[in-house]
Amino acid sequence: MNTHDNPNQSNARPGDTFFIIVLLLLAVCLLSQLGAETKFSARGKLFAQPRFWPAVSVIGMVFFGLAHLALVFFNRTKTTTQSHSTLSEVLTWARALEYLLWFLIYVQSVPVIGYLPATVLFTLLLAVRQGYRSKRQLLTAAATGIGIVLIFKTGLSVKIPGGAIYEYLPQTLRNIAIIYF
Repeated sequence: MNTHDNPNQSNARPGDTFFIIVLLLLAVCLLSQLGAETKFSARGKLFAQPRFWPAVSVIGMVFFGLAHLALVFFNRTKTTTQSHSTLSEVLTWARALEYLLWFLIYVQSVPVIGYLPATVLFTLLLAVRQGYRSKRQLLTAAATGIGIVLIFKTGLSVKIPGGAIYEYLPQTLRNIAIIYF
C-alpha cells in the first residue's frame, strides 16, 4: 500500500525531523542577525527598504519551518511505523559532504599546482570516484578539465592566480602558464 493511499500514515521520512530542526535553527540564527546585518531607512517606501525582503524571506523560513515541524510531529502521533531509521537517513544525506571535501581540496590545490593541472587532476579523480575506468571515459574527463580551463581562464579571462609550481618553469614558459593555464 502506498503512503498516499492511507491518510493516517505519515509521508515524512525519519530523517526529515532532523533536517527540519537543523534548518529551523539556521533560520532562527539568521533571524537573530537581521537587525545587525540590514538597516531600515526612515525614508523610502516599505518595499524598497534594505531590510524588507531579507526579513520577509527569513521570517518565511522560520514560519514554514515551524509549520513543517508541527505537521511532522502531528503526523507521527498518528502512526508508529517507520520504514527507515533516522540515523541511516541522516548518514545518506551526509554522504554528500564528501563532495564538499573534494571541492575544498581542489580549491586549496589550485594556488599550489595551478588551475590547469588541478582541474584536470580533479576531473580525473572524480571520474574514477564515480566508477568511470575505461580509457575513453578518463580521456573525456581530462578533456572536460582542459575545456573548463580554456573557457574560464582563456576565453572569459577569469583572473585565477597561477600555481606556485609555475615558479620553477623557465621565464617565458612561466609567463604563458600564469596567463593561460
